[in-house]
Amino acid sequence: MIRTILVLFAALSTRVRERLRNPTYIDPEWVRIDTRSLAVFRIVAGALIIADILLRSRNFGFFYTEDGVVPQSLAMELSADNAFSVYYLTTDSTIIAALFVVQVLVALQLIVGYKTTLATIFSFLLVISLDHHNPLVLSYADVLFRLLLFWAIFLPLGERWSVDALHAESDARAGITSLASAAILAQIVYMYFHNGYHKTESELWTGGEATPLIMGLDNTTFLLGEFTRNVPTLLQYGGLTWYYMLLFSWLLLLLRGRARTLLVAMFIGGHASFAITVRIGAFPYVSMMGLVLFLQMSFWDDLSAVRRSVPVDSGRFASPRGELERLGSRFPKVEFDSKTRRRITSGLSTLVLALAIVSVLVIPVVSHLPIAGFVDDEDGPKERVDDTAAIIGVDQPEWSVFAPHPRTSDRYYVFPAATADGDSIDVYNDRAVTYERPYEELQQQFGTYRERFYMNSVRSGGPDDVVSATLADHLCETWQDDHGEELTQVNMYVVVEDVTLETIDEPADRDREIYPIYAHGCGDNKPREIAPPE
Repeated sequence: MIRTILVLFAALSTRVRERLRNPTYIDPEWVRIDTRSLAVFRIVAGALIIADILLRSRNFGFFYTEDGVVPQSLAMELSADNAFSVYYLTTDSTIIAALFVVQVLVALQLIVGYKTTLATIFSFLLVISLDHHNPLVLSYADVLFRLLLFWAIFLPLGERWSVDALHAESDARAGITSLASAAILAQIVYMYFHNGYHKTESELWTGGEATPLIMGLDNTTFLLGEFTRNVPTLLQYGGLTWYYMLLFSWLLLLLRGRARTLLVAMFIGGHASFAITVRIGAFPYVSMMGLVLFLQMSFWDDLSAVRRSVPVDSGRFASPRGELERLGSRFPKVEFDSKTRRRITSGLSTLVLALAIVSVLVIPVVSHLPIAGFVDDEDGPKERVDDTAAIIGVDQPEWSVFAPHPRTSDRYYVFPAATADGDSIDVYNDRAVTYERPYEELQQQFGTYRERFYMNSVRSGGPDDVVSATLADHLCETWQDDHGEELTQVNMYVVVEDVTLETIDEPADRDREIYPIYAHGCGDNKPREIAPPE
């Protein structure tokens, strides 16, 4: 095993030296995507859309209807001007639920690869519509997914393993090299490198202390997160490895063959470790979906060789495959094709893609170069591009995931409220008012991971913040129906615990501060301070 790794790294060094000797040489293999990788990307994208809809449905009334905490007026106020969303056409909860179902059906169409380009376009439009319908619960996972799905519109996702492939009159291509393939791969590398660049500003990352501290955050870690705290040295080395992988992520483009496969496997392994230790939503899965695109022909050939070496009766798979092919043939083969239409469509697609590459990738990159002043001033091209891109949700963020400085504080919420009977209760944790921890594992205070993102939005507001006011109003209106008590006032506090390497496993020894978020009076009652912290 060690010998194999040494051989791979020797090949890596040779490849890098060759590229450095010929800096002007551009190898089309750098941006070539195997059509099998595109097929896996398509299937995973559809599956992630369905999983997201099912997970969001758990908070349907709370987050996505007029009776919840994000009515349409608030969503439109917090989204970009003229942001696109089909959900803005209605406030009827039944129609909104129907749109959820439509999004699942289109995602199924994407998975099976039937009229794949249309399915990709509609999936993208429905995804950005839902994100704009509630911008308060979003994370970097949603941003990355939107961007990857946008670039995927210009790629032949249905080339293999699809109904479209069964209907095709010619054999599938082995791979795709195009502006679109370059754009989607560059998007992933840009995200990684930009995040690594931010991390260079923090001694916690460059010194290796960041990951142990992150694993000490009870309100984000789960599953194996608590176990990994017992091996801080391993976490330090793992964090440093990840940090340098981000800085050298451009090798994902430069390397070829098994050397690239090794690096892709390292990135996928890193994201897999995040998925079982840190509750950060779908980010690990979306990232792994994107990384699949870097797997070249050598990987698929090696996989086929491994499959052939396994003593499994291939006849077992013949019948299911035949059934799938027969099922696929039942889909109607609707053609609206002509040479003229193809030329027009191809020309428009190329024009839109070129404009998108300049707007979404080139200008954000240039904004970080010494000539940034030209594009990054208040009325410069970047500002105008960002405003336009935000309308369809493809504006580039700062990619500051746990960067530049990792968060080194735990936090939980206490909402003391006064009832009409004169009692005081904590309405967020449904308990008597206390500022002690509501749970030993703080991530349990959130019913879903999107609730944590929503509470971040509540916490970041000020005394006149409409997000906090809407949540407080909602609590005032629903608490009596749900608990039989009328509220007169609601206060919101966040309790912050300072996490150090010495107190990772000892929350009781942490320094703790209590900060007010918002004070609210229910109905005609004026706001007042309830059970103030000592």
